Amino acid sequence: MLVTMPTPDNDAGAPMQPTDSPRVIAFFDVDNTLVHGASIYHLARVAWRRGYVKWRDLSRFAWQQARFKSVGENYRHQLSARERALELVAGHTEQELQELAVETYDAHLHALMMPNVVARAHDHIAQGHEVWLITATPEACASVIALRLGLTGALGTRVESIDGVFTGALLGPVMHGGHKADAAARLAGEKGIRLSDCWAYSDSRNDIPLLELVGHQQVVNPDSELARHAVAREWPIMRDRP
Repeated sequence: MLVTMPTPDNDAGAPMQPTDSPRVIAFFDVDNTLVHGASIYHLARVAWRRGYVKWRDLSRFAWQQARFKSVGENYRHQLSARERALELVAGHTEQELQELAVETYDAHLHALMMPNVVARAHDHIAQGHEVWLITATPEACASVIALRLGLTGALGTRVESIDGVFTGALLGPVMHGGHKADAAARLAGEKGIRLSDCWAYSDSRNDIPLLELVGHQQVVNPDSELARHAVAREWPIMRDRP
């Protein structure tokens, strides 16, 4: 989904070196790459205040957030991504989700942005590159982050809606692991952009297929397996915190 580009919230950071390629996409993971922790947890906090989820559901989100911060993503996180997204949006309208996402960004996510990673995203934009978020977070929510940061758009988990109300069924797979690489390749192909000119930023071993797909890799706050993989392949590693 293509979005307009308002003035970014943060334009700090040293500029990258110019590139001669006019057609480049930089793909940014969200959780623990662009945002500290799991964005879905903060979405759940706002959803709980609005009465969309119960206290016990919020407690489970909180436990998953603590686990994610300490050890990163694992296979159980992948399996639960679908359920987490559906719990939050099933039975609610597209307008309600939009309002939920905007409140979540303003109340929580804005303060949790990784400043150097955001600066890198803005450097890409300044060079005329497209910058797409690519995440398991519901696409409607990721699109709010992209819009607020002045980025091009977002690829996320898509949930079916009928007459503007989410049904609780997914449209396609959860945007995770190899599915991210597939989506990135498809977007680049549709735009006629060479993957060898593209960039990818991620913290997780689950995104190795995405990182290996593009010509330029940037590892951010990596989990232990991705850190080993990056060192072996001499990929640059960035450490950042809000």
